[in-house]
Amino acid sequence: MAWREQVAREKRASFRDEEYWGRPIPGWGDPEPRILVVGLAPAAHGANRTGRIFTGDRSGDWLFASLHRVGLAAIPTSTHADDGQRLIGTRMVAAVRCAPPQNKPTTDERDRCAPWLDREWALVSPSVEVVVTLGAFGWAAALRMLERAGVGVPRPRPRFGHGVEVTLGERTLLGCYHPSQQNTFTGRLTEPMLDEVLGRAAALARMGA
Repeated sequence: MAWREQVAREKRASFRDEEYWGRPIPGWGDPEPRILVVGLAPAAHGANRTGRIFTGDRSGDWLFASLHRVGLAAIPTSTHADDGQRLIGTRMVAAVRCAPPQNKPTTDERDRCAPWLDREWALVSPSVEVVVTLGAFGWAAALRMLERAGVGVPRPRPRFGHGVEVTLGERTLLGCYHPSQQNTFTGRLTEPMLDEVLGRAAALARMGA
């Protein structure tokens, strides 16, 4: 909490004339989604600035462009809260709701934010058919969330991997590398790889392009 507020006060030079959101980031998207995307945490100068998850940072640039290509986002960019972007049958939520130092959330922060994640799941779970997790951290948070909600999760817990698909009753859990700069700059995650997972989610939910 202290870090997110410090960032909002001090700002980045390129955004010095903007008013930062500087508060916890709620889920955003379709109120009755078929697809739920679980990310890590707000970026210090992305969602922590704009007030909308995956908005205003490089990870969001990749994610929204891919969502648009597979038919799950109205436009290919997400730059600010009033840009006209709209998710189609899809909702996003972060495992950690406040921007962490170095954009690296801890397991303690994950556990402290778990009640908020559980509440969001309770609100949207009746319509959700596919859960897409971005990164191993999001995968672990999603599995714990589903377990707490009484969804039957296999034991031992399924291991994260890009493209891993796990059937959980009538729902499907999909793993995807996080579209962080560390992954996209190095080629660990490419646009076709991201499109493949999000396109698979759209197909399973009978949606998309």
